[in-house]
Amino acid sequence: MRRLSGRRVVIVGAGPGGLASALLLARAGLHVTLIERDAQVGGRTKTVEAPGGYRFDIGPTFFLYPQILADIFESCGERLEDHVRLERLDPQYHLVFEGPDGVSGEIRATGDVGRLEAEIARIAPDDAPNVRTFFAENRTKLRFFKPVLEQAFHRFRSMASPAMLAALPYLHPGRSVDKDLRRYFADPRVRLAFSFQTKYLGMSPFRCPSLFTILSFLEYEHGVYHPVGGCGAVSEAMAGLARRMGVDIRLNTSVERVLFEGKKAVGVVAGGETLRADAVMINGDFAKVVPELVPEARRPRWRDAKVAKARLSCSTFMLYLGIEGPMPAALGHHTILLADQYERNIREITEGVLPMCPSVYVQHAGFTDGGMAPPGHTALYVLVPVPNLKAGIDWAATRDSYRALVLERLKLLGIENLESRIRYERVIDPTQWRDDFAVHEGATFNLAHDLMQMLWFRPHNKFGPGLYLVGGGTHPGSGLPVIYEGARISARLLIEDLLGARVPASAGLPETAPLATGGEAS
Repeated sequence: MRRLSGRRVVIVGAGPGGLASALLLARAGLHVTLIERDAQVGGRTKTVEAPGGYRFDIGPTFFLYPQILADIFESCGERLEDHVRLERLDPQYHLVFEGPDGVSGEIRATGDVGRLEAEIARIAPDDAPNVRTFFAENRTKLRFFKPVLEQAFHRFRSMASPAMLAALPYLHPGRSVDKDLRRYFADPRVRLAFSFQTKYLGMSPFRCPSLFTILSFLEYEHGVYHPVGGCGAVSEAMAGLARRMGVDIRLNTSVERVLFEGKKAVGVVAGGETLRADAVMINGDFAKVVPELVPEARRPRWRDAKVAKARLSCSTFMLYLGIEGPMPAALGHHTILLADQYERNIREITEGVLPMCPSVYVQHAGFTDGGMAPPGHTALYVLVPVPNLKAGIDWAATRDSYRALVLERLKLLGIENLESRIRYERVIDPTQWRDDFAVHEGATFNLAHDLMQMLWFRPHNKFGPGLYLVGGGTHPGSGLPVIYEGARISARLLIEDLLGARVPASAGLPETAPLATGGEAS
C-alpha cells in the first residue's frame, strides 16, 4: 500500500495484540514503533527461565485455534509452522472431579469423539449419546458467530449488521453456559467438562452468556496445542518476524502519556522522548493503562467513574515450582481439579470470598516438552482462581497459608511430598498482578464478558481520532485467538482511516462495518 509509505504508527505494549498489530501494520507499509516497558516481548504471554534451568509460562499455557495467527503470518508471506512448533495434545487435558470423599470421577478429554463418548459413559452413561448433538449445534453456532467476532463494533449501528442479525437466534441472552448445557447433559460433572472453559474469560459458567459454549467446542474440534519451548516462543517468533519487517521494537521503555492535538492522538511521550505519529495503538490492560495514558476528556464513554464501576474478571493465585524428581506417571500435560461443590466455589469467587476448597489447574509441560526443566527435574505451573482485589483480601497476611492449602490440594492429584523437593519457587498473588504486571485490580482476565460489556458495549477498537485499542479489554475480548482477531480488526480500522478508503481483501484483514468517521464518542 504505497499511499501509507512514510506514515508512522506507535504501538504501546508488545503483548500478543501489539505484536500481531505490528505485523499487520508493517505489512501494509507503515513505519511501526512498538514500545514495551518490560525486558522481553509478550506481556503475560511470555516464558521465563528461572534459576536452576526451569522454564515457566507466566500467563497462557496452551494455544487454541492457531488458524488466526497462521493467517496473520501468511499475510506477511510466512508460514507459522516455520517459526513455531505446535504439538497437538491428546488427551488435551485431564479433568478430575472432587467429591465429598475424594475423587468422584475423571475425564481424559480428547478430540476423538468416540473416545470422548467412552470417557463420559464411564461416569454418566445417559449423557454420552448427546455429545455429537452438542458438537453439531455448536458447530452451527460458531459458523454464525464467527463473522460477528470478526467485525468491528465502533458504531452503534454495527449491532444491526447482517452478521449480527443472522446470529441473534443463537444468542439466547437469558441463558448461561451451564443452563444451555443442561439441554444435553444431566450430570453436573459432564457439564463442567464443557463449561469450565469460561474461566479462560475469568467468568462463572453459571453467569457467562451461553454464546461461550463455543469455547469448549473449539477445543474439541480444533485442538489444544503446546508451543515447544512455551507460549513465549510464539511471542518471540512474532517479534523476530516484526523486526525483519522493519518494526522498531523498544524494550525497557515506559510510555508516560499519549499526545493529542485537539481530539486527535498524534504521538506519545516515552522514556522522556516525544515520538510523533499518524496514529497510536494501545495494547495493555484497559482499565489500568488507558486511564493512565489518555486524559479523561479524550475518553467520554469511559470516564474514570465508569472504569471504576466496570465489572471485572476474577484473579489468580499462582505457584511456579521447580521440583527435584519426577511427577506421578498419571499426571499429564494439563490437569484440572474441579472442586467438590463447584458452583459454591465459583460463587465464592464472584462474591469476593477466598475459597478454602478451591479448584486447581496444573501444567506439567515436561510431560510433552523436555526442555522446560533440567534432566531429573520438573517445572510445575499451578493456578488457582481467586477473587480480584476489589474483594479486599489481605494477601500479605494470607499468602503463606494459602500456599500451604494449595500444596495440600495437589495431593488429590497424586502429587505428594512436594515441600521437601522444591528447588525454585515463585508465588504471584493478585497484588503482584496489579503491581508487577499492570493488571487493574489484579483481574487477570480483564473486563468481564457479560453481554453489557461485549460488542459495542466493550471499549471500541477505534477509541477516538487517531487512537486505537487492541487486547483483551477491547472487542472481541480475552484469549489468544480472540486477541489476534482483535488485532486484525484494529489494524484494518487504522489502515482504512489513514487511507480514507476500504482495505482490499488481499491485505489479509477481516471486513469491517461501513467506513469509520467517528470513534469512541460515536
